[in-house]
Amino acid sequence: MSKKATIIIVIALAATLLFSACERSAQPSLATPTAVPTSLTAQPTNLSLVQAWGTKTAMYVNTMVALGTFTPAPISGTPQPTATPLPPGTVVATSVLPATGAPTTAPVTGLTPVIIVAAPTPGRPASYTLQSGEFPYCIARRFNVDPNDLLAANGLSSGQILQPGLQLSIPATGSFPGVRALTSHPAQYTVMVDDTIYKIACHFGDVDPTAIAAANGIAVTAPLVTGQILNIP
Repeated sequence: MSKKATIIIVIALAATLLFSACERSAQPSLATPTAVPTSLTAQPTNLSLVQAWGTKTAMYVNTMVALGTFTPAPISGTPQPTATPLPPGTVVATSVLPATGAPTTAPVTGLTPVIIVAAPTPGRPASYTLQSGEFPYCIARRFNVDPNDLLAANGLSSGQILQPGLQLSIPATGSFPGVRALTSHPAQYTVMVDDTIYKIACHFGDVDPTAIAAANGIAVTAPLVTGQILNIP
């Protein structure tokens, strides 16, 4: 083989090898496949888990926490009430007792309601309002007044039927002729049908109705029950 032919063969082989090398370098390299997880990692539900979670999000949260600008959102998704700051010096009441003067409707255990009992009329009044079950002779006995003087002072006649509510003028002088008491007392009295304290006072004659009410701790207008026992002073 001639020297010229040998040089041509060498050049041809070199060109072939150079072409093959360029072709291999032009092919893209394949990325190493990454294993795909079979299940998703559970998401954190509070700040401490977020900080421990090894992601870019966790690193961002850690940075925001360090700067003091991180505000965690509520987990449930329900809007949470936002507390409104009170002005400086505001006093918050913590007592469960009602304020002074506040009305109360619940009764206080252990307390007995107070019954206001009228005091007996001292002496002889200038006037008197006739009540149901009373009559002029009853009033004359009670206040030690002559019945005739009482009738005359009011323009009334004996046996006349009078209605409750009539205002009677009581004479300032005179006295009842005879024994004022119709029934002895102190005693006990058993309430009968349609009895009132005013009617019972007339039954005894010289007893003031308010004195009977005071002796029994009841109001003079209190309704009575048949069979009830009253103390008569």
